[in-house]
Amino acid sequence: MRHGFKAHAKRLAIELREEIELDPLDPLDPWKLADLYGIDVYDLNNVGCSADALSHFTITNPEVFSGALIPLPTGAVILENPSHPVVRRRSTMAHELAHVLLEHAFSVSLVNEKGCRNADRNQEDEAAELSGELLLPFEAAKRMARSKATDEAVADQFEVSTPLARWRLYSTGARKIAARQSEAYARKIRR
Repeated sequence: MRHGFKAHAKRLAIELREEIELDPLDPLDPWKLADLYGIDVYDLNNVGCSADALSHFTITNPEVFSGALIPLPTGAVILENPSHPVVRRRSTMAHELAHVLLEHAFSVSLVNEKGCRNADRNQEDEAAELSGELLLPFEAAKRMARSKATDEAVADQFEVSTPLARWRLYSTGARKIAARQSEAYARKIRR
């Protein structure tokens, strides 16, 4: 990830969330953000897949396909897997939107549960960081950590998976910041 990108992602996520009138503790609706930016979203049920292909990707082997960002001459569309839990779909949507919002050069980007396939690692890291900021912003993570919210409570509040909530609470340093502040407060009281 390029130097200073995390700070850039924090600022950009704040701006984008404000554009759809979200407070820091509100969950993001990535479909609303896609609509604001004119990005059409389709799921496998409405793109003319054969019955066999649809069954393969939604029933037999759903973990092999979460979503795809498909370039068009006039922009891009997102294709998503409707068989996934909504928290997974929200994460996929935010990730694919992040690529578009960061103006990453791309060809078709296929996503499964392990991330994008055949993708530039730096762009993937940037998209992961921005999508994380969009779904669970740093300031919100700090507030939730200070309130001693569990990973599960944070996931529920932001309508994300528990692993995503845990990742954000630790990768942002929110849990460490809260622990240090709590320790400092305890030392101050003991004096």
